[in-house]
Amino acid sequence: MNEIRTLQPHELQESIALSQFAFQYELTAEQQAEQVGKMDPSQLLGYFKDGTLAAKLQVIPFHTWVNGRRFAMGGIAGVATWPEYRRGGMVAQLLGQALKSMRDRGQTLSFLAPFKFEFYRKYGWETYVDYVRYEIPADKLPKFEAAEGSKIVRVDKNGELLNSVYEAYAKQFNGMLERDAHWWNERYLKGKKGTVAVYVNPQGEQRGYVFYQVKDRAATIHDFVFLDEEARRGLWKFIADHDSMMTKVELNAPADDQLPFLMHDPRFAQERTTYFSARIVDAESFLAQYAFEARGDAEPLYLRISDRHAEWNEGVYRLDFTDDGANANVTKLPEGEAPAEEALLSCSIQTLAALLLGYQKAGFMSRIGRLGGADEQIVRLGNAIPQRTTYLMDFF
Repeated sequence: MNEIRTLQPHELQESIALSQFAFQYELTAEQQAEQVGKMDPSQLLGYFKDGTLAAKLQVIPFHTWVNGRRFAMGGIAGVATWPEYRRGGMVAQLLGQALKSMRDRGQTLSFLAPFKFEFYRKYGWETYVDYVRYEIPADKLPKFEAAEGSKIVRVDKNGELLNSVYEAYAKQFNGMLERDAHWWNERYLKGKKGTVAVYVNPQGEQRGYVFYQVKDRAATIHDFVFLDEEARRGLWKFIADHDSMMTKVELNAPADDQLPFLMHDPRFAQERTTYFSARIVDAESFLAQYAFEARGDAEPLYLRISDRHAEWNEGVYRLDFTDDGANANVTKLPEGEAPAEEALLSCSIQTLAALLLGYQKAGFMSRIGRLGGADEQIVRLGNAIPQRTTYLMDFF
């Protein structure tokens, strides 16, 4: 008998065994016991074949920001299948069940780190974020001066001390995680070694921080967070003052980061990497919560969405804009009731995610055949989507 369900507490050890095999790591008995104590079986979905755990995944409850608004998001992690059960469609069924569970919980978005982008695209997830990896030799570090009266203060590794600055920074991007106390202290800071230093401006306000480690003459920056240019320059001066201890600095930055332009010599290693994928779980709820670009366009938009793996998203939606276009009343039209073709836009659920998260633009998606509709409607949709950079500093 085949069955998909959440795991029971006594089955957590089986899940750990599968993860160790699939992701090729080993835990001691003590580490396994500690991990079991931290696991929530209600987050784990298993595919059981004749009573044996054959495949599993985890749905972690998160929140993320899109256009400054907070959205509930389900993070898919730990997807694994024993080799003897692979290529039997078990992961596809688990993903389908996960989508239903996330919808029931009000999680309108889902993120995951794909082992293969093409695999998860089949099920509606789409690339949504890149980052730039810098490797800066010590002699090329920025030559900035700190503002007079500012200071750097070393603090404990405590998320409560950092979260207000982090959150203000994160809200500027689409797709950053909200870090609650558990994520900060049990999952993020606990797993990384290093020092935290906060930038305090001349007015006594905390406007940035850096979390970094210097080891083997290399500085690895885990978080580099700043709320204004003054804070950025002050933090970089602080890092540069470690020059006698290191030969290089390594860090990630948003895809549109402009640090190289600010430096006296921008010729250093810069590598752009495609990172996570995103999916819209519940299109109607997501569109109703989404913050559009205020522009005074009162005419409705009609959007036909296709979604083979979440049938509740299939259909035609009418978006009636309010508040100068910043919000929309969303109506899913009855089947067979649709506007004239010249007023209708059409796309898949993964195309919609790439558009609304700001990763791709409507004109480009139209040119490559992934967004259908008249040119006028393509332009209107593009104008309705705020321009924000996607970014993610975390991993799960």
